[in-house]
Amino acid sequence: MASSSSAQPQQINVTDLDVPQLADVRRQLEEELTHLSNSYAQLRQAQAKFKACIDNVGQVKPENKEKTILVPLTNSLYVPGKLLDVEHVIVDVGTGYYVKKTRPQAMKHYESKVEYIRTNLEALQETIQKKQENMNYLINVLQMKLQQQASGKETKVG
Repeated sequence: MASSSSAQPQQINVTDLDVPQLADVRRQLEEELTHLSNSYAQLRQAQAKFKACIDNVGQVKPENKEKTILVPLTNSLYVPGKLLDVEHVIVDVGTGYYVKKTRPQAMKHYESKVEYIRTNLEALQETIQKKQENMNYLINVLQMKLQQQASGKETKVG
């Protein structure tokens, strides 16, 4: 590959590579696909959490004022509490910071997060698809090379 960080990586025609090199490229592509697929799954989970937050903010409404609710202290520990302020919610904005927002502001915040993740998911899906196409092409070339090697050995033996 290129030695300086500003240079573009040089492109190599995979048909020019021998079988061990093709196997190395295949392993690298498999690792990249695994990493990208894991990232995709994590983004989907984050998107689901933000959608759940939208639903939760939607449950904070005037008719639920003074009702007893379960307040989460941790992921598995809830305590009873009363809903007093139905106009404001506390929003986790990341890295341990929380901000008091109105319900419409909170909805807008979470909707923008869901949309941002959706665009990233679309881009990631395109990347995964291109990598998968590259993998399929590489496997075809590898199979062709292995068949050529096998037929070359048969003619040498005969």
